[in-house]
Amino acid sequence: MSNLLDDVNQRTQLAGYNRLEILMFRLGGKQRYGINVFKVQEVIHCPALTKLPNSNPVVRGIVNIRGRTISVIDLAMAIGKRPLPDEAECFLVVAEYNRVTQGFLVSGMDRIVNMNWEEIKPPPKGMGSACYLTAITTVDEKFVEIIDVEKVLADVIGTRMDMSQDKIDEGGGFDLSEKFVLVVDDSVVARKQIQRTLEQLGVASVMAKNGREGLDILQELAENEPEKLENDLMMIISDVEMPEMDGYTLTTEIRKDPRLASQYIVLHTSLSGVFNTAMVKKVGADEFISKYDPDILGAAVLGQIKRFSEEKGVAA
Repeated sequence: MSNLLDDVNQRTQLAGYNRLEILMFRLGGKQRYGINVFKVQEVIHCPALTKLPNSNPVVRGIVNIRGRTISVIDLAMAIGKRPLPDEAECFLVVAEYNRVTQGFLVSGMDRIVNMNWEEIKPPPKGMGSACYLTAITTVDEKFVEIIDVEKVLADVIGTRMDMSQDKIDEGGGFDLSEKFVLVVDDSVVARKQIQRTLEQLGVASVMAKNGREGLDILQELAENEPEKLENDLMMIISDVEMPEMDGYTLTTEIRKDPRLASQYIVLHTSLSGVFNTAMVKKVGADEFISKYDPDILGAAVLGQIKRFSEEKGVAA
């Protein structure tokens, strides 16, 4: 299992072709769950964990991995299932999300599958805000549930939602009435985080849950409200990993449409790695920002507010 991800760098070539590879695993039953291989650094048999007093109950302990001390979350408990028994029989998935290296305890490994994002569907409607799924798919005619790890981490570790006051003050003085930002992200937590940052800068937002939905919104504006598209949409903030259409493909489709091609696009993702810089250039995005720091996101939005205001003659 330790060499399961030896060729992960080669898999980055899937990015930009609306494809991904999912690492599938189990959490104490037959049901299979998955996360994107791009997030995973290594998979090992779980070593002995050091318990921490007064920690969140879903944190099973800490461990030293190659000189780094990381906390280990029982992923089953984190999504509302029973705790996984006998850590020594479990596996540890070491992954990086939102600039943090994190360990996830799982009961068993399955395999890696190569898929098209069009095969990854949003979870059924009506599942409620407590749902920890960001998408579902089928493999071997059985459901695989894609976990919203950002929600797990927000619930267990927490996240800073508010920008620093000096950044907020920088946004003052611009007449942003009628102006808005299109936010494209499949994670409920991420959409709320981005919306909060925009609200603090006095900017309205329109939300889309995946790249396909975001492209539909843009094309409808281009068809029915071209003046609004031209004069009021300041920028697009898009995740990369999304069901049906990923952020790279969304960016490519926007650049191919002459009605949309001039839009300012920020890719905002928990994916890490130097390949992202190359991918941003390849698909034609304007910026790449790792999740989630409200001041960094706010600075990107402020920069575009200033550029947009100068171009459109918005009062400052």
